[in-house]
Amino acid sequence: METQVILNSKHFELTINRLCYQLIETHNDFSNTVLIGLQPRGVNVLERIKSRLETILGKEITCGKLDITFYRDDFRRREIPIIPSATNIDFVIEGKQVVLMDDVLFTGRTIRSGLDALLAYGRPENVELLSLVDRRFKRDLPIQANYVGRTVDTLQSERVSVEWKEIEGEDKVVLFTPENNG
Repeated sequence: METQVILNSKHFELTINRLCYQLIETHNDFSNTVLIGLQPRGVNVLERIKSRLETILGKEITCGKLDITFYRDDFRRREIPIIPSATNIDFVIEGKQVVLMDDVLFTGRTIRSGLDALLAYGRPENVELLSLVDRRFKRDLPIQANYVGRTVDTLQSERVSVEWKEIEGEDKVVLFTPENNG
């Protein structure tokens, strides 16, 4: 596979900062806003955004983690069973502004699952979506992000990976393209 770095660590940090300031423009002091990361990789986005927002605003932001395993439409179609992650939403979302977060928006199916799972915790005033990377050309569902770090035009055969300093050793976004053997 050929690889191409879409965001290096410097641009990655700038992108996170820009997303934080866009959130502040919309949600001001976050008094009626909660942030929820979709397990597993959206939680990495959540943690980074939360940390940066709390530094900028000087206050704690209400955040949660949402597992969508049993809400996925492909849950029973996989050969290897999916192992669920923990859900941690210890606050009321009823009437709140909710910002769902995930690392890559592709078909929209993960977000649909997240919306279904979220409604088990109440009825928010509204829900917005933040995605670090938007692969805009293969939507199966009419879902789009309100906040996008980077839009990438990809082929269906390509793969986008968000890598985190805490997990993979470096912050970056990489595009993997299968080599043409023909």
